[in-house]
Amino acid sequence: MRLLLSLIFFSGVAAAQTFPDKPVRMVVGYSAGGPTDVIARVIAQDMTASLGQSVVVENKTGANGLIGTLEVKKAAPDGYTLLMFTLSHNVNAILMAEKKPYDPLADFTPVTMVCTLPLVLVAKGDSPVNSVTDLISQAKAQPGQVSYASAGNGGSAHLAAALLATLSKTQMTHVPFRGNAPALTEVMAGRVTFMFYPMVGIAEQVSQKRLKALAVSTAQRHADYPGVPTMAESGFPGFEEYSQGLGVVGPRGVPAAAVDKLNAAVRASLAKPETRTRLAALGAVTQASSPQELTAWLKQDAERWARVIKAAGVKEE
Repeated sequence: MRLLLSLIFFSGVAAAQTFPDKPVRMVVGYSAGGPTDVIARVIAQDMTASLGQSVVVENKTGANGLIGTLEVKKAAPDGYTLLMFTLSHNVNAILMAEKKPYDPLADFTPVTMVCTLPLVLVAKGDSPVNSVTDLISQAKAQPGQVSYASAGNGGSAHLAAALLATLSKTQMTHVPFRGNAPALTEVMAGRVTFMFYPMVGIAEQVSQKRLKALAVSTAQRHADYPGVPTMAESGFPGFEEYSQGLGVVGPRGVPAAAVDKLNAAVRASLAKPETRTRLAALGAVTQASSPQELTAWLKQDAERWARVIKAAGVKEE
């Protein structure tokens, strides 16, 4: 028995020392080409170089990221399967309440935060609405007539607008679409009043007057939109705390030695000036962390969105 325990111990040590000795999978619960996928691929490329093994991004789409999340939950806890999580990691569990198929904290091993994705509030380029104040005034004058688009129920665009409606004590109509692109098309056409959109590839639409930027959800004004006020300047301080966070987790029980190597690889990526520049071009704000800091952040994030979901009466679809 003692010999068997010794063999198990030393095999575990050896595995930790050689990790990784095969490719690592990074699961993304959304389609290729979207913000989460693009950021995951940037990080994976850097990790491949620093770990000496390929880090391969796999898209497991559907159910607002739920399919990808469950794929990682059931994977072997050896450090070779990771999840690039988004807002949906906490929100799906909140919306599904007692029916939730996973616990965002208990069922996963935290690795690190990666970044936050601020939003820009946009309306049609020739919209008579020129500010958040105008938007709120219209919503108060015409309850239910002001509409907002989103990429689906429980996503960042939906919850940010629901938060705005709650804070402003107004009634606005949610119009969900199957993705950010069709949602934005309807805003540009003027069939939907406004949208909170991730700061990814939208600056050109604003500069060409197809869209009008009313506010940004960053703490300070954004370099891409220097003339656009923040939500705080528009009368809603603290809105920046509700930006979507992206990070990396593995299945529950990943060995600490593997977590340390993975954490170091992601942090090394985020420390590279060229990577920071690429992520900034996508509108992302880099935010590396320790596993312990990620755990604390996930707890706070769940509390934030639970308050919004309860106050706005958001339900699972």
